[in-house]
Amino acid sequence: MKKTLILISCISAITACSVQKTSKTGENKIGDTRTTKVVSLDDDTYKLSEQSDDQTYGYDQKNPIKVGGKDGSGPKNERRFLNALTGPGGEPVKYYRRGSCCSFKTPNGFIDNMGLLDRYAVYWEGGQDTMTLYLNMYDNGDLKIPVNFKAKSQ
Repeated sequence: MKKTLILISCISAITACSVQKTSKTGENKIGDTRTTKVVSLDDDTYKLSEQSDDQTYGYDQKNPIKVGGKDGSGPKNERRFLNALTGPGGEPVKYYRRGSCCSFKTPNGFIDNMGLLDRYAVYWEGGQDTMTLYLNMYDNGDLKIPVNFKAKSQ
């Protein structure tokens, strides 16, 4: 009980990064919005085929990449997504988790319908800068290739 209260306090305290998901039409989109089936190259890598033309997809906390994971597979789904990316010239990417931020309401949250986004630093050899991608491991959404990246083919 004490751990639960501490966790609820921590989630409540992280409101400076609060997220409200909206579509391009301004309509709120919380929870699961996936319309296409997820395919994998292998157990550790998703197969991505659709390039996003939205400059904010994954780069903005208000438009995170929804990898899902209500069944406890959230962290693995985040890695499956990141493993599917390459640099613009096909370069292998490297990444590390920078931590969590940005509390938001979701029907898939573990405590009081709240979730946190995970921030990942993503880079490749010869790349100009390390980029930050925001991933949502609570909700399912259509997985696209963020701007500045390509998808691993095999």
